[in-house]
Amino acid sequence: MLWLGFDSHDGDPLLPRRGSVFWGPPRVIEFSDVGLRYGNGPEILRDLSFFIEPGSFHFLTGPSGSGKTSLLRLLLLSLKPSRGRITMFGEDVTHLNQDRLLQMRRHIGIVFQEFRLLDHLTTFENVALPLRVLGQAEAEYRPNVTELLEWVGLGERMNALPSVLSGGEKQRAAIARAVIARPKVLLADEPTGNVDPDLSSRLVHLFAELNRTLGMTIILATHELPLLDKFSYPRMLLSNGELVIHD
Repeated sequence: MLWLGFDSHDGDPLLPRRGSVFWGPPRVIEFSDVGLRYGNGPEILRDLSFFIEPGSFHFLTGPSGSGKTSLLRLLLLSLKPSRGRITMFGEDVTHLNQDRLLQMRRHIGIVFQEFRLLDHLTTFENVALPLRVLGQAEAEYRPNVTELLEWVGLGERMNALPSVLSGGEKQRAAIARAVIARPKVLLADEPTGNVDPDLSSRLVHLFAELNRTLGMTIILATHELPLLDKFSYPRMLLSNGELVIHD
């Protein structure tokens, strides 16, 4: 096992070292009295205070316009809060400079509802793209990309272009691309929004397997209540800009 056999904590500068009195993974995410507004408008997220433990799985849900995407952008570090403090991997990220934010983002994967695959690249090339951006040579990443594509059921579609993939295949390719660089946190913004209910359930099972097998912390945003009822994971409910977590 190559890609699936990695140790996600080995040699990671974001985690405390063994032998330290602080040894042990910190909370992956912690929000303290966080608020968000765009420009001079009203706050769309208010007084968010919660924490996410390493290796946990949470659904993020709420009505349209409740702020789910804005919260995911805060978690992705592509937005800064208007007030409050956000801590990730034990570090206050609220006022980090751009270079440090880029370093932190390498530990966060994102899956979009609309796939965002590059049409001129094959499935293999799309999934390998994050590793190419990091400067890895193809000889180094090819075995890992191949193994991951086989694991998500796309082993026979590695050389196919997005235009000939089904919606489910495109979403599995997008998931593989999001996790190939082994992030510690995986965010998913309505990843089941463009597929049928049966495939939606299978995709969530795939996220659950990533969580179980790799210990990856996952936050999956969805508004599909029937889908939530099939799984026992905690729910983060956003309503009117406020968040409640139901275990």
